[in-house]
Amino acid sequence: MSREDLAEGELEVLGRMPWSSNGTFLGCINGEGGQIVVYKPRRGERPLWDFPHGSLCAREVASFELSEALGWSIVPETVLRDGPLGTGSVQRFVEHDPDEHYFTLLETHEEAFRKFAVFDVLANNADRKAGHCLRAQSDGHVWGIDHGLTFHPQDKLRTVIWDFAGERLDAEHIEAVRRVAADGSLRDRLASLLSPVEADALVARAEQLARAKRFPEPDPGYHSVPWPLV
Repeated sequence: MSREDLAEGELEVLGRMPWSSNGTFLGCINGEGGQIVVYKPRRGERPLWDFPHGSLCAREVASFELSEALGWSIVPETVLRDGPLGTGSVQRFVEHDPDEHYFTLLETHEEAFRKFAVFDVLANNADRKAGHCLRAQSDGHVWGIDHGLTFHPQDKLRTVIWDFAGERLDAEHIEAVRRVAADGSLRDRLASLLSPVEADALVARAEQLARAKRFPEPDPGYHSVPWPLV
C-alpha cells in the first residue's frame, strides 16, 4: 500500500494495543482485506517534561522522512492524518515474531543494525529499545518502530545499540549522512513537522557525524540505555 493510500484511505480502529505508554491503536485502511496499520492519535499522548505535548505523532512521521532520505528503509511507511480519534500518525503494521528483537537478531543482521545506529544518532533517538526492532515475517527485512522520542535539539541519544561504539563508519554510511546534511528539502519538511530549531539540529548532527566518521560512544555522565531494555 502506498503512502497516499495510508493518508487518504478510510481508517477503521480495530482496538487498542496493550502495554503502550501512549494511546496506540491497531487499525485497518479500506476495510476487510485492507492494510493493517498502527494509529497513534495526538490526543492519546501522555505529557512529557522534555518534549512538547502533542508532538510525538509528528516525530514518527519525521523519522520516516529521515529513513527515506538515507535510502535505508528503516521505518515503515508513516503519515500524519486525521482519523476516528483525531489527528495522529498512521504506520504500516509489520507482521513479525514478538519473541525476536535486537539482541536475538544482531548476529544475523549486523549490517542492518549498523544503519540503525547511524539513523538513531541522526534522529537523536531517546528510546531505542531492543523490542523496537522487528524482522518482517514476509521477507526477513528488519524494521524500526516507535520513534516518538526523536529529534530533540539537545543530546538525548538513548539506545541498546552500542555494539559498534567507536568503530569507523563505512563509506556508504558516510555518504548517506552527507546527503542528509545537504538535503535542504528534508530540512524544510522537518521544520514544518517539528520546528526550525529541531530541523537545524538534525543538520548539525549529520555534519558532526560526517566529520567524525565514527560511531559515537556512550556518555559516561548520561544514562545512555533505555529501560526496560526490551
